[in-house]
Amino acid sequence: MIPTHLIGALSALALLLPTAAYDASAAPAAPAPGPARPRDFFADLPKGGDLHNHLSGAVTTEFLIGLAAEDGLCITTDTTTAVPPPCGAGTRPAADAVTDAAFRKQVLQAWSMQDFPADGNGHDHFFATFDKFGEVPWRHPGRILAEVAGSAARQNQFYLESMITPASGAARALADRVGYDADLDAMHDKLLADGGLDAVVRQARADADTTDAEFRTAAHCDTARPDAACSLPYRWISQAGRLGTPERVFTQLALGMRLAEGDPRFVAVNLVQPEDGEVALRDYRLHMRMVNYLKTQYPKAHVTLHAGELVPGLVKPEDLTFHIREAAQTGRAERIGHGVSVLHEDRWESLMRYMADRRIAVEVPFHSNAQILRVSGDAHPFATYRRHGVPVVLATDDPGVSRIGITDEYRWAAQTYGLGYPELRDLARASLEYSFLPGRSLWDRDLRRGYRTSGACAGERQGGERPGERCAAFLATSPKAQVEWRQEAAFHRFEAAHPGATRPGSR
Repeated sequence: MIPTHLIGALSALALLLPTAAYDASAAPAAPAPGPARPRDFFADLPKGGDLHNHLSGAVTTEFLIGLAAEDGLCITTDTTTAVPPPCGAGTRPAADAVTDAAFRKQVLQAWSMQDFPADGNGHDHFFATFDKFGEVPWRHPGRILAEVAGSAARQNQFYLESMITPASGAARALADRVGYDADLDAMHDKLLADGGLDAVVRQARADADTTDAEFRTAAHCDTARPDAACSLPYRWISQAGRLGTPERVFTQLALGMRLAEGDPRFVAVNLVQPEDGEVALRDYRLHMRMVNYLKTQYPKAHVTLHAGELVPGLVKPEDLTFHIREAAQTGRAERIGHGVSVLHEDRWESLMRYMADRRIAVEVPFHSNAQILRVSGDAHPFATYRRHGVPVVLATDDPGVSRIGITDEYRWAAQTYGLGYPELRDLARASLEYSFLPGRSLWDRDLRRGYRTSGACAGERQGGERPGERCAAFLATSPKAQVEWRQEAAFHRFEAAHPGATRPGSR
């Protein structure tokens, strides 16, 4: 959920690819030992992957303040917005937010949901934060990546798909030069003419290479004491801002799909920015047709779409009736982000059957939904999706802005919906099963019977240190199965540490 100002702020990002051969010791590193304390069930729980994560909104506000101070940026005193130096009238040095406690609190509250009142307009405040801190993250994408990845690894996650806008400036320039053509096939040809789109692809890949080097330095990956971030595999989802002109949206989507077909670091496309925005509402069906067309040109690219991040009163009643269905059927989404307004869709039960039959997963960030839409508890469709057999995965959305981590999302699920350990474990498994990691899954394709192994690893103790020869050979060919195997090993360790809490019916 990135507003216009931030589309393109992080145009250069990189990836840590899993090792080609299976290594049972390659699980994310554990945090450094500290003073003895009671074991925390939710902190220790293995929590799969985060499949709905916007990188610029994922890093903590404190980290952003530190970066702003290092870069000598300024912060306006009226709107608390980061701006380039020099710091003239009406601004203060960002470094003041490091040393002045009162100013620091003001910035924290402006750049995140810190202390935001429950009865306030969370929607507007949430989205406004990106414009306020937007001058900061684009300068240090590798360092931000290291911070976000390290946090995920320390919370016992094993994988991350993060949304970025690759080569945004070059893509925007190409779109503006080509202009819009309602004949999408003709427009695609114009983008390809004279190598225009391929030049943008090369820029995106070069930017990713540069950022990867910054990441590895920041995370100490090539030293004797690498940070936990270095062991966490990533993929990138290319986002397009749905508030842009049609030519810019189409070009960014085409770039993302071309990257996903030609660079293993990029796996999918998504549409971001507020779904209730005037342009987003006007062009919603057009955007779905764009994705549909481009999928015919790039069939190997994955699609996940924000859809249904709406509630009554935010938009006209008719706008609540079709967004999720359009994303699933016309946009060919393999996953739906948020999906909160599903019960307002026309024939919502048939839509849920469609999603369940095709295993279209819903990415659920509880805290974001509560802060932006004021939807939680029984008003949230989480339990309804599950009851109708629609796959659900927990996610963070913008954890830095929300002031939460993935641990908080699992705690919310358990405490709000009464989920026990088996259900939480399957939610974690689902977040890897429905990831866009390449390779066959560890699990049987028919998940209606639960998570059962099949093929080469059937009959093995999942996550075991010494898989049999056939199983080890299979794991070596599948990055997805490798990560799933590592999580199963983590479940064994977790269950040994929390024997009472993991008994059926105990939580």
